[in-house]
Amino acid sequence: MRKSEKGIQTFLGPQTTLEGKLVFEGTVRLDGHLTGTIESKEGMVIVGEKAVIHADILVHTATVSGEVRGNIRATDRIELHPPARVFGDLRSPVVIIDVGVTFDGKCTTTPKDDAA
Repeated sequence: MRKSEKGIQTFLGPQTTLEGKLVFEGTVRLDGHLTGTIESKEGMVIVGEKAVIHADILVHTATVSGEVRGNIRATDRIELHPPARVFGDLRSPVVIIDVGVTFDGKCTTTPKDDAA
């Protein structure tokens, strides 16, 4: 478990399917299927290895190890860790893409004030 996963307030397990708009505060870990949009002004989303997300994501911090089909915007940082598969554009002041990640999209780094 990464340090960032210690303060998880909400967990959607592998057997969970959610359709719609997920708006939250704090930290959410997703290990199931989600279709729609994900938003949190100050929150962190963690996409687990087994997760399949078909959504545009707008958060403070995004850490992805699963599959995301959609654009990810973060006002602080985006981290992609193996075996992540991301099909969409990334926009954040800090973007970290580890070796072993599949990424198909455009990556834009912006000053913190412009990320939102």
